[in-house]
Amino acid sequence: MSDPFAPEGVVFTPVSRELIKVRSIGLLITYMILLSGSVATGFLFSYWIFIATGIFFFLATWQIWLVRRQVRALGWAEGKEEFMIRKGIMFRSLTLVPYGRIQYVDVKEGPIARHYGITTITLHTASPETSATLDGVPAKEASRLRDLLAERGSAELAGL
Repeated sequence: MSDPFAPEGVVFTPVSRELIKVRSIGLLITYMILLSGSVATGFLFSYWIFIATGIFFFLATWQIWLVRRQVRALGWAEGKEEFMIRKGIMFRSLTLVPYGRIQYVDVKEGPIARHYGITTITLHTASPETSATLDGVPAKEASRLRDLLAERGSAELAGL
């Protein structure tokens, strides 16, 4: 029995492990704001608000632990007719974007991602269901993928 999330003969390239740091920093910034706000509110109004502080701390710890698992599950592969993006451990998904459907390719990076040398690639198609996003691609690889996907998309579209 074959695994629907691992097509035969396809080798997935994992995303950069630097994505763990980038996502963790983003979570820490968010939770530091929430934690400092709940601590200040607790001192000003009621000590019962410190329960919210404990909940925020628990959620931050859990999400930072979860990021490692999420990033390990991300990967992409270049097929003959489509670009494949695999995500998830518990709730898995495999997105196949046909090259002929790609209208344009976005490459984005924020200041934290730029510091760690990673980008996000977004493939846009005419249908929102087949559009796809891939985080954590090394910058040099993103440049190569952008050119390759745009070229293959144009070639496949011209062949229709």
